[in-house]
Amino acid sequence: MTTKPPRAGRREWTALAVLMLPLLLVSMDVSVLYFAIPAIGADLEPTGTQQLWIFDSYAFAVAGLLITMGSVGDRIGRRRLLLIGAAAFGAASLAAAYANSAEVLIAARALLGIGGATLMPSTLALVRTIFKDPAQRAHAIAVWSGVMTAGVALGSVLSGVLVEFFWWGSVFLVNLPAMALLLVLGPLLLPESKDPAPGRFDWPSVPLSTAAVLPVVYGLKEIAAEGWNVRYVMSVTLGLLFAALFVHRQRTTASPMITPALFRGRGFGPAVALNLVTMFAMMGSAFFTTQYIQSVLGKSALEAALWALLPSVPIGFAAPFAAHLVQRGVNRAHVVTAGFAIAACGYVLLTFVDTDALALGLVASGVLASGVTVVMSQIMDLALGAAPVERAGSASSLMETGAEFGGALGMAVLGSVGTAIYRQEMPDSAPATAQETLGGALAVAGRLPEDAGDALATTAREAFTSGMHGAAIAGAVVLTTAALLASATLRRVRVREEADTRNAGQADRVGPSGV
Repeated sequence: MTTKPPRAGRREWTALAVLMLPLLLVSMDVSVLYFAIPAIGADLEPTGTQQLWIFDSYAFAVAGLLITMGSVGDRIGRRRLLLIGAAAFGAASLAAAYANSAEVLIAARALLGIGGATLMPSTLALVRTIFKDPAQRAHAIAVWSGVMTAGVALGSVLSGVLVEFFWWGSVFLVNLPAMALLLVLGPLLLPESKDPAPGRFDWPSVPLSTAAVLPVVYGLKEIAAEGWNVRYVMSVTLGLLFAALFVHRQRTTASPMITPALFRGRGFGPAVALNLVTMFAMMGSAFFTTQYIQSVLGKSALEAALWALLPSVPIGFAAPFAAHLVQRGVNRAHVVTAGFAIAACGYVLLTFVDTDALALGLVASGVLASGVTVVMSQIMDLALGAAPVERAGSASSLMETGAEFGGALGMAVLGSVGTAIYRQEMPDSAPATAQETLGGALAVAGRLPEDAGDALATTAREAFTSGMHGAAIAGAVVLTTAALLASATLRRVRVREEADTRNAGQADRVGPSGV
């Protein structure tokens, strides 16, 4: 006879609210410097390279350490790791706020990334352990997905408001009250959970996992920003080589950091792949829509950020509605397929956006974000339900790492498509700088006589919009393909029952095995 899992009460839902604090701040830190960087530049006078590292040191530290920190949390306890990460995140925020040089700020941002790498998988793993009832867990993960997605949009707006009224360091100081609250309430509300028999920590996998992730993320980001270059392609290739070595290590060592048995869980492998596609779609579209609002429509940075908040509104309803449908008996495969189809429709709508279509652009972004959130919430729930509870940290970190890959890949691939079309659309008579990017064209146009400048700016905006259309078509094709794959691979997948979880956990401890 199967024992019904206990249902969460007020204490558990309050604990979820506490967990959302670090998740919101970590996701906001991805974009919190968008409007602060001019003030930072005026105060600290960083070089061009230093300015890039002020942005990227955080993202690289998070991406490179997610897998390691997920495994550490499984061993020492996810609550303990969360609280350690919260203390580190708060201390690094204080250091960043009062940095007196670019070098100090870069180091503080890297420390923020290390703290972020402990917080993100810990929050998701604790959701898995707090909510044992599948229906309640689905709602909790829906909240988690919505908060993470909304945080990226809120970060840029918050930075704009704070820099408008205070100084640039204030964008980091807002982290301190939330982290202090987490350190006080966490020990009271959050249960400790860890793998009771984790085995020896696999130290060689730490550099292997970092070397697998960082070169790929770096190469893809640079391809998106600078275009195709042998150096960046070699970086991606090097990362893939280390990824192959990492996989080989996990399949042959006695105590792997990411056990291959995870991928024997029903639906876990497809969930990792589909999660990558959702971030591909979300970050690929953001690459264009943010530039469209600011550079094509001519909105100020703060105006652009405020307008960009509107597509985030339906996110709050999309994930809970998807969870409700699944609990009412709708096959999860159908819900995920519909989510991909909705997101694809968002990309299709982008193909109808011209150089003066703010409303349609916002609707398209909202439709796309809603579809992506539906998919993300369901596949996160599927992955955590398919993973044994003692491996929740490793499973969460693997999903987050896949999301990092997907976001970088989306910007690189769709950004390359849009850039190629932009360059093809620009006339050969245009200055070389104007033929490279829209920003370059607008800068050149500002220095030309009024009629010539207006003509160049108009041509560049039309070329960028054409590039966005081409990227949107490519994104719609990718999402349509993902919808078909989701329908085929998830149709018979169900979240495992607790008995299956216990069996998989026992299998994990038997020893290494193939996928």
